[in-house]
Amino acid sequence: MSITPFRANLLCLGLLLGVLASAPARSADLALPLNASPTHESSRASATYIAPIAPYAEGLLPAFEISGRVTKQAFRVDTQGVTPQQLLAPVEDSLAEAGFEFLFKCEDRFCGGFDFRFATDVITAPDMFVDLFDYTFLTAKRDAGEYITVLTSRDATAGYIQIIQVTPEGATLLSTEKSADIKAETTTPITRPGQNGSLAEQLETVGRSVLTGLAFNTGSSDLGEAEFASLKDLAAYLSENPTRKVALVGHTDSVGSLSGNITLSKRRAASVRQRLISAYNIAGARMEAEGMGYLSPLTSNLTEDGREENRRVEVILLNTE
Repeated sequence: MSITPFRANLLCLGLLLGVLASAPARSADLALPLNASPTHESSRASATYIAPIAPYAEGLLPAFEISGRVTKQAFRVDTQGVTPQQLLAPVEDSLAEAGFEFLFKCEDRFCGGFDFRFATDVITAPDMFVDLFDYTFLTAKRDAGEYITVLTSRDATAGYIQIIQVTPEGATLLSTEKSADIKAETTTPITRPGQNGSLAEQLETVGRSVLTGLAFNTGSSDLGEAEFASLKDLAAYLSENPTRKVALVGHTDSVGSLSGNITLSKRRAASVRQRLISAYNIAGARMEAEGMGYLSPLTSNLTEDGREENRRVEVILLNTE
């Protein structure tokens, strides 16, 4: 299935017009990679789940509100270089064999990127990880009111799969089976933002870049008083492209609570935004400040070097108009 906004909206339109037919079940297993390890499982009877059926757009996420038994599962696949589509493929194939119709499928920026991810029900880290620029999402339905969504993503060391099933009370839950042999695409490693090219080149080609060299006062979210080359480069880019808008997104290592790290990372992003306003006369309306905490690491937090690399502020290009 081609993953494009046009295709996704066609699928959504077909669903809303009621033209999708259901097929009889032929299988009760969801195929997972052979080395998939469960990280989370929970189930609630008489619960409600919001299942996305179209990309996030204009401040809204089109979705179905579904009631029934809601079962959530997450898996980690310890293989470097495996892509979200590779992780999804065996699950997608087994859903087709089981008689499910695909209502909606998208990938990262075509889903709505940052906004889609945070409007969607995602199992919390470390059980599930989602790279905002590298994930795939699928919604499927079978007769008798069975729905399933699958979210796949990866970090530098592993892949992640989230499966949420909604079944009528008394219906049989699809089980998972480790039967798929997935090989990593070792020739296409993950490229880290800001790794190659100038800040402007990174923004124009991959849509984001790390603001390197930033220093914050000890134990504080306040940006140091030095003149930082990366901020100067960003200010120059914004001045030369007056219609561009960006998001400044703070990140931390994994030390401390998620809520505390999200607060700290957002404050640091806001401090960078304020410096661009006060020192470079960049209009505040052109910049958003957000915080991800430890939810989007560049590398492992198991070493001091890794934790230092994960503590950063990224700039994300929001438009090219």
